[in-house]
Amino acid sequence: MKTTTEISTSPLMTSDQLLAHWQGHRQLTRRVIDAFPEKDLFHYSIGGMRPFGAMVNELLAIAVPGLKGIANGQWESLNEDIEVDENKPKLLGLWDQTTLDIDHWWAKLDPNGWQNTVLTFGQYEGTVLNSILYFIDNEIHHRGQGYVYLRSLGIEPPYFWEH
Repeated sequence: MKTTTEISTSPLMTSDQLLAHWQGHRQLTRRVIDAFPEKDLFHYSIGGMRPFGAMVNELLAIAVPGLKGIANGQWESLNEDIEVDENKPKLLGLWDQTTLDIDHWWAKLDPNGWQNTVLTFGQYEGTVLNSILYFIDNEIHHRGQGYVYLRSLGIEPPYFWEH
């Protein structure tokens, strides 16, 4: 009996699929932000962790500036001091605008540049793909902290699989 092994040269995931995956996570994170009472979003913390609103500021500071830097090679310093005046609708508005801006900058990425090395925010060396995976993983990590906060407040968080 003769057996053969086929090696696929197709990508595991296309660029559009990765973007859809990330945007699905962003939709879920938005629902977590929205589930917080406004005061608790900006002031509640456990065990010395930052309030979830501050974590969201970090996510906002990374997503579009990160993609923009990858796309045009011009990096800004990482700046998490995003002024939202402790206003949940304003924070959600920034989140929504960032979601649109991600689509804009994603379209400007080099489709053959996934394995290129970048120095993200002038500090973190890695491939374009690994940098973007970090952006996504970091969001998931902080969203998990948001889930802990919501549960400790007696609030049922959105189902994690609905992204």
